[in-house]
Amino acid sequence: MLKPAVLLLLLSAVAAAQATGTPIGFVKTVSGQAQVITGPQVQAAVVGTPVHLGSVLRTGARSSLGVTLRDETVMSFGPNTELTVDEFVYAPAQREGRLSTRLARGTLNYVSGAIARHQPENVQVRTPTGTIGIRGTHFVVEVDEVTGQISAR
Repeated sequence: MLKPAVLLLLLSAVAAAQATGTPIGFVKTVSGQAQVITGPQVQAAVVGTPVHLGSVLRTGARSSLGVTLRDETVMSFGPNTELTVDEFVYAPAQREGRLSTRLARGTLNYVSGAIARHQPENVQVRTPTGTIGIRGTHFVVEVDEVTGQISAR
């Protein structure tokens, strides 16, 4: 349970990030066709493209994308993948944070950053058929784009 002062700090950090457009991470690798969509802006993903709260990360056929978030979370995406970053709050001095994403389709290889190492219960990956809670440091999940069914390893 978050203390009221910490919750206020986290909410302030979210508001500041949204107001200033502060990136929550950056594209580190890209192969083939990939996009970072933030609001109405659609950008071809290249190394260094910023990722913001609410960004949709999308890869095309025979493409891949790698993203690192500010807490050192690493997410790698396979072909035909779409993931939205719904929530990212990171207060390193307090060792507090939250990360929530939505994987609509495709393959995600996830390696935990500081948020999941300190508060694994505050990290979620939602899929069309369920929510994955983080209880380890690394996993791979695939969402079938036709059926929405997931497989995880």
